Amino acid sequence: MARFKKDTKSKSQAINTASLPDIIFMLLFFFMVTTTMRETTLFVRTQMPPATEVQKLERKSLVSFIYIGPPLQTQVFGTEPRIQLNDAFASVNEIASFIASEREARAEAERPLMTTSLKVDRDTKMGVVTDVKQELRKVNALKINYSATRGEVAIGRQ
Repeated sequence: MARFKKDTKSKSQAINTASLPDIIFMLLFFFMVTTTMRETTLFVRTQMPPATEVQKLERKSLVSFIYIGPPLQTQVFGTEPRIQLNDAFASVNEIASFIASEREARAEAERPLMTTSLKVDRDTKMGVVTDVKQELRKVNALKINYSATRGEVAIGRQ
């Protein structure tokens, strides 16, 4: 009678890696499609105020953003609200050159459609916003948009 001999060495099964490149390329393609590049780095806090009547901007390529709020690094820049144009702090006097450069960057036909969006922190005093609006009026940038979040407006907020 034959005896079966037990294999003393356990052979490990080889893992099939044939589909591994497909999975890697699928993940790479997914991240390439879903990732958006941030255009500006914010140096100011912009916690938007709530609003009930909110409309979405149609063509964001025609919008120039002006950020106003307290700096994120309060130890370095203090707590007073600052104006940020693109990736740098600016003063009210620099808004005219900013708007001029934004107009130059766009095609001639799109310049009348250009919108200036103010992203203002909810705790910022209105004086800074009024100064910015006056400067925008001087350079004939009259199409102004205020960014807000959808929500109920609290009356008598302290």
